[in-house]
Amino acid sequence: MEYKYIMSNHITTYTGLYFEPTNPDGSKICIEDIAHALSMTCRGNGHVKSFWSVGEHCILCAKEAALRGYPDRLVLACLLHDASECYMSDLPRPFKLELPEYKKLETRLLAIIYEHFLGSALSEEEETLLKEIDDAFLWYDLTCLLNEKPEEDEPEVHIKPDYRVRPFEEVEREYLAMFRQYDLQVQRGAGS
Repeated sequence: MEYKYIMSNHITTYTGLYFEPTNPDGSKICIEDIAHALSMTCRGNGHVKSFWSVGEHCILCAKEAALRGYPDRLVLACLLHDASECYMSDLPRPFKLELPEYKKLETRLLAIIYEHFLGSALSEEEETLLKEIDDAFLWYDLTCLLNEKPEEDEPEVHIKPDYRVRPFEEVEREYLAMFRQYDLQVQRGAGS
């Protein structure tokens, strides 16, 4: 049997949807696709001592936001902050800086994801608080997963990463459970 490669503008997601990352349709964004893909995607482009998934990182960021007493909407935003990687993959920060068009597409897709799940894009203040948490855990990733010595002092966090490898199915289940908990609260208006 002969197979022909067909060029297309879409990817086929875990749930079988056809999704165009460069022309995203918000109605095709699926939390099951996000949870599955992020639980199987390694941080640091795989250049780490042991597997640590983007899904684990997002869960950790969301837990930190909750422990800081941030609104449920921001906790959910922390859980979703790398969701675009489910559809576009990730690029290391230094490389991403050299590809402004990629960053523009990623930012647009993430805004659509936030709109889909949160009802609107993040405010400047929400973006700042989320970035603070994301950067704090990057410090731990660099220190523990890459044996680097960041110039900055160890950031204060309420929960330190536990870099033990867990089965991706366990991470996926926890991601979905956390999403459902905070999504319900945000939908009810309790997290505004």
